[in-house]
Amino acid sequence: MNLSKGDILSLLAEGGEELFARADAVRRREKGEFVEVRALLEFSNHCRRLCRYCGLNAENRKLPRFRLDPSEIVSLSQEAARAGYRTVVLQSGEDRSYSPEAIGEMVHKIKKSGCAVTLSCGEWPREVYAHWRACGADRYLLKHETADPALYRALHPDSTLSARLRCLRDLKELGYETGGGFMVGLPGETPETLADNLLLLQTIGCDMAGIGPFLPHPDTALRDAPPGSGELTRRAVAVARLLLPRANLPATTALTVLEGDRSVFSCGANVVMKKITPGPCKKLYQIYPADFPDADIPQGRREVEAEIRSYGRTPR
Repeated sequence: MNLSKGDILSLLAEGGEELFARADAVRRREKGEFVEVRALLEFSNHCRRLCRYCGLNAENRKLPRFRLDPSEIVSLSQEAARAGYRTVVLQSGEDRSYSPEAIGEMVHKIKKSGCAVTLSCGEWPREVYAHWRACGADRYLLKHETADPALYRALHPDSTLSARLRCLRDLKELGYETGGGFMVGLPGETPETLADNLLLLQTIGCDMAGIGPFLPHPDTALRDAPPGSGELTRRAVAVARLLLPRANLPATTALTVLEGDRSVFSCGANVVMKKITPGPCKKLYQIYPADFPDADIPQGRREVEAEIRSYGRTPR
């Protein structure tokens, strides 16, 4: 659907149940009543970046760091496949201790289990993305965070929006299902910025988009900033569904942490990610502060399936 920036601003300002019903109808038409359940494995919280909102940023000296061994990453992913997951998402900070070849080998081994593989490992040269694609990687998630170049630079002092968009273009051209996304309520964000964020998803041609509220982390420069609005986040997800009818839109963990439920499923979302990160490490992967209960992989799968069915939807 084509929406002008003015249309989007109106929907973000005034949209409510009517907007959500429109988005949910599009979701039902394009995606049916299924919720895609992804296994999320956070394999390293080391990061070379200085993002001012993120608890993993390189300047956070309070955070104990961890790295999983490649053999453990493959083993956990294979266990997820046996538990019924059809996609494993491998996510980390920008940790250069894993070579492109090592990550490619992990992808190759995991693919043998029958799972699709999504990578979310930050910015790399095009040739690295090409190598991982050749190894079997299906999707890549790289949120653009904000479409405002000045705000992007203020929040990412060691990077630029143009560099991020170059990566997204490379991923799209290489045949990945390409994921973008952003936070709602970043300090310095305006309604116009939020509308531009949504339009950029459409311009990129994103196949998936993660949209969640900003949550301040106590060990970052933005510790005293207020969190983003859950209501505005749901409106943004609903508008994204109108703009990108076929895209996969997750009920993001950040929104669940903020509001305690997955009401965004009624606003156009069709995906949920369930953490399979080992318990001690799960507590240390703190982009924002959160407390996730421990559960083994099969138990976690059963729990999320029961939750999805409680919403009248079918997990797969």
